[in-house]
Amino acid sequence: MAFPTTNATQELPAVNQILQSCGQAPVTTLDQTNPDVAIAYQTLLEVSREVQAEGWSFNKEYNYELTPDTNNQILIPSNMLQIDLSQNAANMDKDVIKRSGKLYDKANHTYTFTDKVECDITWLFDWVDIPTPIADFITARAASVVSSRIVGDGTQYQILQQKEAFTRAMALEYECNQGDYTYFGHSGKTNTYTGYKPYTALYR
Repeated sequence: MAFPTTNATQELPAVNQILQSCGQAPVTTLDQTNPDVAIAYQTLLEVSREVQAEGWSFNKEYNYELTPDTNNQILIPSNMLQIDLSQNAANMDKDVIKRSGKLYDKANHTYTFTDKVECDITWLFDWVDIPTPIADFITARAASVVSSRIVGDGTQYQILQQKEAFTRAMALEYECNQGDYTYFGHSGKTNTYTGYKPYTALYR
């Protein structure tokens, strides 16, 4: 799993959208000496992390194998937002959490793992890897936060909150379509259940 890059220019269009939503002029570079640009950029990063931490179909993996290193420990990378044991027989005697940057087994009170451990992971993705509906929602939410921080106009804030609600609805619609969820849940690897589709009766 690749770590997020440090190339800030990829967020420039989103930062400009935030600035324009707050009545500020767009910029050509993310100059951190400009207070408004710095606030917009840092807020975008904060909100991106918060939204991705919710766990979406694009950044959540099930039954992901973590392999111990030469010290029989499993280090947790910085782009791993959430980690939980996968529900299977091999994990019945474990209860893991992140502690001191490593995987810790609370049930057995140890950092030591002799075998691979399957976990459900929520990753922090780089901006260019975030699907457009989710990125639009992140940008709209960041614009609302920035408006409250540097503008303080109640009317503008309400308008931006309406945009935020709309983009979240679009993000949830994308999530429902992409996740292929059913009333029977999700298997964790692939959803093998195919629901009844009335139009298939026309094939008979």
